[in-house]
Amino acid sequence: MAPASRPPTATPPAASSSRIDTSSLKAALAMALMHYNRLPSRAAASASASAAGTSTPPLIHWKRKAKERKREILRFREELKLLQDGVRGEETEPPVASCRCHFFDGCGDLQPPLPPGGGEHWVDEVLRRRFLRLEFNRGDEIHQLSLSTDFLVELSDGIFAKRDSMSSFATFSHQAVDFILASLRNILSTKRERELVEEIIDGLVARLMKRMCAISENNCTSDSGSVDCSDAQFSVQHLFRKLGQEEFIGQRIILVVSQKISNLSEMLLLVDPFDDSFPDMHGNMFIMIQLIEFLISDYIKNWLCCEQFDKNFFEEWARSILKARKDLEVLENINGLYVVYIERVVGRLAREVAPAAHQGKLNLDVFSKLLC
Repeated sequence: MAPASRPPTATPPAASSSRIDTSSLKAALAMALMHYNRLPSRAAASASASAAGTSTPPLIHWKRKAKERKREILRFREELKLLQDGVRGEETEPPVASCRCHFFDGCGDLQPPLPPGGGEHWVDEVLRRRFLRLEFNRGDEIHQLSLSTDFLVELSDGIFAKRDSMSSFATFSHQAVDFILASLRNILSTKRERELVEEIIDGLVARLMKRMCAISENNCTSDSGSVDCSDAQFSVQHLFRKLGQEEFIGQRIILVVSQKISNLSEMLLLVDPFDDSFPDMHGNMFIMIQLIEFLISDYIKNWLCCEQFDKNFFEEWARSILKARKDLEVLENINGLYVVYIERVVGRLAREVAPAAHQGKLNLDVFSKLLC
């Protein structure tokens, strides 16, 4: 039999065409290199590198770029939270084991003098340390700080929306506050990314302030076994009080609250007393004045002893409190208790800072105005 015919095979291209392809490829590469070298950024980079004699290693350059981009992303996230505040999705949370938490003990009461060997409950101490050991990630503390502030705000929303029970809120908020304070102290000790940390804390204060000074709606009416708006507002006030033990947060809280008091005093001067929102605005005024008194009575002495105490920031919020007092004096005919309560706060502040002022740690001009 005749052998099976094989399919025709492709013949290799001629050597001349191969040489033509190679030469055209070289020409294309040469033109591309010339075009690349003519780019303005490339020319500037080469000129600067030749002038300096040395250039930054690519690895360090891109690491720096990555850190800058990460800071920008975190900053944009904080701005987005403030802009989109109130748009939240429903989430299902795991059940919480029933445990007596002392985090909200003394909510709404002035802090009594501590006994010589006093401290927090040992169970809370053990739980807090265990939580911090399990959850604290030193690799990306700023990101963890941002996430923990979001978590605390969402917990507050759950109380207002009656999604969470008070025991669940107390347990989770206790852990969140401890985590925020521990993360903040660690970050501040390294003295890095201070501007970004300030934005995160300012955003937290602004968002919680919006909830503490909320105006009641129909769905805030108290039912049996539920938490009404006033209880939720006092819970947020207590969160501020716990967060304020850190001087970096506490001073910012007082500044924001005192500015809010001035703004609210102008609104009360113009609003109709028979308006439905008037009672809530009236209640918010007392909650804010009380919060300033709590923070001053609880922590001002400890703040003054801190090495990182920001004296300029103290003078700023002290002047803001004096301005709030002046604005409230206009409302004395409407409600004289506003002036009485703010005078009590100013008097307490003057007594607490008097030793530091006499030692030259504070501006005597500001201290003298507190005494007027």
